[in-house]
Amino acid sequence: MSNRFAGQTMVITGASSGIGLAAARLAAAEGARIALIARRREKLEEALTSLPGEGHRIYPCDVSKWEEVQATAAQILNDFGTPQWVINSAGITRPGYFWELPLEVFYQIMEIDYYGIVHMCKAFVPPMMEARNGHIINISSVAGFIGVFGYTAYSPAKFAVWGFTDSLRAELKHFGVQTHIVFPPDTDTPQLHGEMPYKPPETKVLSETAGLLTAEQVARTMLNAAARGKYVILPGRETKFLWKLASVSGAWRYFIVDYLLANARRKLRKRGIKPAGE
Repeated sequence: MSNRFAGQTMVITGASSGIGLAAARLAAAEGARIALIARRREKLEEALTSLPGEGHRIYPCDVSKWEEVQATAAQILNDFGTPQWVINSAGITRPGYFWELPLEVFYQIMEIDYYGIVHMCKAFVPPMMEARNGHIINISSVAGFIGVFGYTAYSPAKFAVWGFTDSLRAELKHFGVQTHIVFPPDTDTPQLHGEMPYKPPETKVLSETAGLLTAEQVARTMLNAAARGKYVILPGRETKFLWKLASVSGAWRYFIVDYLLANARRKLRKRGIKPAGE
């Protein structure tokens, strides 16, 4: 095993489960010191025990709250100095029909999935610019470049992550700080299992034809690509296909999306389930 990250500090949000924890384990196995950030201390303590190596620390923090991020960042900078890596993996989702989703869900997802990333970058980008070194990895989603049925609260936040990261890349490229944007497909994580009861039937049928990756597969692809300096990171063959399709099809993407949805609705009828609007 290589030691690409030996002696380097990696700050990871959403590090108590899913892609964030998988990235922490992989990087720790290659010599990184990990600063794990998540909201719940008990989950962080469990995650910490699963990391190989030494020197890792946990920092309970709600990334949607700027004051908490400021205090946490100050502590990390004191404990480790300027990190070489910041991975923004914290996120939540709540699928459902738009007309049934409470307005508070839209605010909460934007506060965590988008503003949580902005807060972390605000806290760590300036010292990384001063050091003229480092990597910022922001995790979006396939739903961050294709609007997905049932994700009217989630897709906009992930689209915002993409736009923010594109702008940040342009501003930081001459300061020696590299940025990376990751678009994972459906990934086998606690979040995916937690959202299943809320998915509209149409969304569940659409998901049946999509690929499912493990958190470790996504994390490994992400770290390998970022270490090579790649900006857009597309885990999985289906993700690469959808990215190319969205890039070259222009307005035709909407015909394709509508076709897939119509096919899903036909499947629901065959199963005796009435689609929305019928």
